[in-house]
Amino acid sequence: MPSENMKFIDLSASFSRVEGFLDTSEIENIFYSEQWCKFLNNTNHSSVFAYGVESEKDELIAVLIGALESNFFWPIEKLTSRAIIHGGPYVKNNDLNILMFLLENYNRTIKRKAIYSQFRNQRPFLSKEKAIFNQNGFYYEPHLDILHDLEVPVKIQFEKFHKGRRKNIRRAERAGVEFREVEDDNQFRISYGLVKSTYKRIKLPMPDKTFFTVGFEKLTKKNILKTFVAISNEEIIGCRMVLCYGDVVYDWYAGASSKHLDKYPNDFLPWKVMEWGSLNGYKYFDFGGAGKPNVAYGVRDHKLKFGGNLIEYGRFEKIHNKLLMKIGEIGLKIYKFIK
Repeated sequence: MPSENMKFIDLSASFSRVEGFLDTSEIENIFYSEQWCKFLNNTNHSSVFAYGVESEKDELIAVLIGALESNFFWPIEKLTSRAIIHGGPYVKNNDLNILMFLLENYNRTIKRKAIYSQFRNQRPFLSKEKAIFNQNGFYYEPHLDILHDLEVPVKIQFEKFHKGRRKNIRRAERAGVEFREVEDDNQFRISYGLVKSTYKRIKLPMPDKTFFTVGFEKLTKKNILKTFVAISNEEIIGCRMVLCYGDVVYDWYAGASSKHLDKYPNDFLPWKVMEWGSLNGYKYFDFGGAGKPNVAYGVRDHKLKFGGNLIEYGRFEKIHNKLLMKIGEIGLKIYKFIK
């Protein structure tokens, strides 16, 4: 379709149109859902943007939704905003002319708002699509994910685990560790505390408490956020926060008490979440990021011991402001040094 017959539009107040477009495309993406966008807009460090392309008949033919995220570890937040797009853009019939028009206009709009943009892909992109991204200044970076097939019988899933993982899970069960879903504010507060202490221990920044409390309030009611805990002698020793949408359970945040690692909550909980997902009709467990290919990454090594399929959808990234990008990188180094 020629570009003169297309119109770039702001869809930030029209999430219902976006969901309608995705419904016709049979695409399910929690990060493009109205519930997720409303949640982010109620947090301290994120604001959602949504853009689309209309045909000359005012038909929606492409959508792109992301969030401007402030780097909360740096004092001048507005100078370090980044644009993160989980999946997408979604273009009718994968039309390359529409994709080109969308990215050209997106670049012109976002460069005044973010220091860089990053597409965290949730599907493979064809070489011709990658070429369009490249022409618009985005470079492709290989990045791995781990996906579990929850339609495989539970017993067979467990047998695929590394023998060390199976042994640790059985040890946790023999020690009387229980698997439960968080049901009240106090249990969630304790779970958040475990996540916070874990991220502090591994020296990684994480969103503030409001991000999690708003998530618990808004997303748990919609059966999207599920918080599961490992309990020993009525004490919460580990937690796993997951996002449930469509037929996928997404691993989100996790934490464990350093005093109770001998009860193996970090082995016990992923397994019990997968088992829960299988028994509740979900098709996939998305175990999250697994780093770059051919680059050593301990997190990936740990996750792969639970089986699962290693997939490489990659990312597209473009720096809009090199100076502020450098400031953000320095801020992260300072944060890690201080912590």
